[in-house]
Parts: sequence; C-alpha cells; structure tokens
Amino acid sequence: MTLLNHLLNFIAPALWLALLMPALARLLWRTPTRLQFGEQVGLQLVAGLLVLMGGLVLLGRDGAMLTYAALVAVAGVAQWAMQR
Repeated sequence: MTLLNHLLNFIAPALWLALLMPALARLLWRTPTRLQFGEQVGLQLVAGLLVLMGGLVLLGRDGAMLTYAALVAVAGVAQWAMQR
C-alpha cells in the first residue's frame, strides 16, 4: 500500500500538468489542433513521466525543484509544439 502511495505521488505532478496544459490551451487560444484532447493529455503525461524519471536518475532523489522546473518547461514546449 505504501508503494502505491509513493507511485501515485510520483506521478501526480505530471498528471496534473498533462490535464492542465491542453485545457488551458483550448480555453485561452482556441486554435484548432490535429490531436484530440485525450491524445494531448497522453503525450503530455508520457513526456512528464520521462522528465520525472530522468530527474530521479540524474539527481538521485525525487522532488528536486530542478526536476519540477524541467517538467513545466517540457510541458510548455510540448503543448506549444502540439498547437502548431
């Protein structure tokens, strides 16, 4: 049970950004995209999890602020790329 709690807490920042970025992009810019909302969320989630795992491997611990900054930057760039 503790392992599941740790995994959910590890995934949570990537999941929240994956849901937030496409929703805000649709609300603010209203530009059509080739991808559906679910596809955008899936791509954002995969990119976010890769960043979090990379931060864990490179920095040796979870929850480093550098990892979260990289997560936000990658989410923004990924959403920008999906909007083009």
